[in-house]
Amino acid sequence: MARIVYLTTVGPQDPTRASIPFHLAANGAVEAGAECSLVLAGDATVLIRDQDAAGVTGVGVPPLKDLVAKLVGRGVPLYV
Repeated sequence: MARIVYLTTVGPQDPTRASIPFHLAANGAVEAGAECSLVLAGDATVLIRDQDAAGVTGVGVPPLKDLVAKLVGRGVPLYV
């Protein structure tokens, strides 16, 4: 089984770029059966807070709060 670690440093100032690693993990790796985790660094660290994630909706990707809920529901670790 593949193990994938996604690293993001983009915060809510660029909602599309901030959402892409979460989208790839939730709707790509997890759905394909791969084991994955996300590392949030720099500006992305605020995305762990509910109030910050709730306002992030990128173009062409689901809202960040939905992606985070899916990852947490599947037991994917989020490291800050």
